[in-house]
Amino acid sequence: MKNRDKNIIVVALGGNALLRKGQKGSFEEQYNNIVQTCKILADMVQAGYKLVITHGNGPQVGATILRHDAGEKLYNIPPFPMDVCGAETQGFIGYMIQQALTNELSRRGLKKNIVTIVTRVVVDKNDPDFINPSKPVGPFYTFEEMEKIKKIHPEYVFKEDKMRGGWRRVVPSPDPKYIVEGPAVKTLIEADFIVIASGGGGIPVVEEDGTYIGVEAVIDKDLAGERLATFIGANKFIILTDIDAVYIDYGKPTQRKIDVIKAIELKKLYDEGHFPPGSMGPKVKAAIRFIESGGEEAIIAELTQLMEAIDRKAGTHVIP
Repeated sequence: MKNRDKNIIVVALGGNALLRKGQKGSFEEQYNNIVQTCKILADMVQAGYKLVITHGNGPQVGATILRHDAGEKLYNIPPFPMDVCGAETQGFIGYMIQQALTNELSRRGLKKNIVTIVTRVVVDKNDPDFINPSKPVGPFYTFEEMEKIKKIHPEYVFKEDKMRGGWRRVVPSPDPKYIVEGPAVKTLIEADFIVIASGGGGIPVVEEDGTYIGVEAVIDKDLAGERLATFIGANKFIILTDIDAVYIDYGKPTQRKIDVIKAIELKKLYDEGHFPPGSMGPKVKAAIRFIESGGEEAIIAELTQLMEAIDRKAGTHVIP
């Protein structure tokens, strides 16, 4: 996209911004984590950047689905489909970020309008992942537990995780095509709002004869974040995670940190299979797409190093 705004930055928050290892996932735990995250985000606002925030929802949507299942089992309350559960998580996570960031900015004497948009993302109904689902959601089950669930929900697909032991439900993870609410996000950011959008990768919908229909799927939040960043003309796209950078041979004696790399070089490494699909793969793919679509810089960095990463003192920087 042409005419990108050098001050617009889209930040994709990883799971560690919401939930830390060993925590159960109570509201209090998650909100306290968000409070700390918003102190870091407030530094960006104070520095004069126009901020758009997106976030993951993996543990949250899994827990929401389980709550619906429990309500059905205990009280005969009909459960909601996955797209609606995704919308629920967008709402409560957006609320936490709005609340915490508003309070932090107020403490600094800064007044900003912050809004969360319940965001739909269009996917292709013929995406191959609808035939062979790949995205695990929810907890691990024994074989016996899985069989009981399948009697209640025969439409569910399960796959065995032999490495960690147990069975998990898997759902399609189709490639995002475009953000339905993209124009609204663009209008709001131009009006100096801080916008929280495309949470959890967005609510997956397909388009049929001019009508949007929600589908049972989960979209990768980094890939959806790239689509959003490109559409609104962001200059930088920042993916925050719990690892300080992208590595070649991560975890091996030969591991090597990537500081600055051209997108075409990173794509070659990606195509060679250096980045696993279940961890760094989607982040690298999203960074490459952002540069290929005209972005100036994509950054993958650890959450607490955000400002250092903007100044190229931390993280991995993908450039044209």
